[in-house]
Amino acid sequence: MPKSSSIQKLKSKVQKSKIQNGITQDFDSGLSDRYSILIAGVDEVGRGALFGPVVAAAVVLPPSALEELVAAQIRDSKKLSRDRRLKLAAHICQVALDWRIGFATSAEIDRINILQASLLAMKRAVLKLKIQPELCLVDGRQPIKDLFIPQQAIVKGDEQSLAIASASIVAKVWRDALITRLAVKYPQYDLVTNKGYGTQRHIEGLHQHGPCRLHRLSFRPCQVRE
Repeated sequence: MPKSSSIQKLKSKVQKSKIQNGITQDFDSGLSDRYSILIAGVDEVGRGALFGPVVAAAVVLPPSALEELVAAQIRDSKKLSRDRRLKLAAHICQVALDWRIGFATSAEIDRINILQASLLAMKRAVLKLKIQPELCLVDGRQPIKDLFIPQQAIVKGDEQSLAIASASIVAKVWRDALITRLAVKYPQYDLVTNKGYGTQRHIEGLHQHGPCRLHRLSFRPCQVRE
């Protein structure tokens, strides 16, 4: 199992060799080749939204798929257009050995706070995997609590690891599709456009209609009265 110092060295190498249009395979292949381990990338989306769950994905990629994903210019989901995300998500799910979604509800976010809910969503995604990885690469500063699988938290991991970037794309596409379906029931918040984030029209909808049961009431913009 790689030590933190070994992972830090790989991160430094990746920073030096990073290409402008995407992520290289150096980080993931460096770990899988050197230590002969199966890696899962884990990331979440929706932390800053006012509405709906925070959603995480865990993606296990085979080493043989890394080169084609580099060629497809995988990157952090926030840097991709909607159409590009949809195509890449389909590609990722096709080549992945396994991928799973986990989420934490608005009520859970209000109860335990958004950071802990994000970690819970990531844990749920990992525990759903049918193929157990030997190492989880987790985007961010915080490790997942009470995870029985070895893990490494990586700041800006979606800019360095193909597995983490792939997880961010899959999670984003899944959450966007969910919010789009929910928008039919809650048309007053312009959710189709904002996907639950605090745009001007969303805030106006909150002031005009008040929050619904899927809003995060612990978030200040949702603390309004109809």
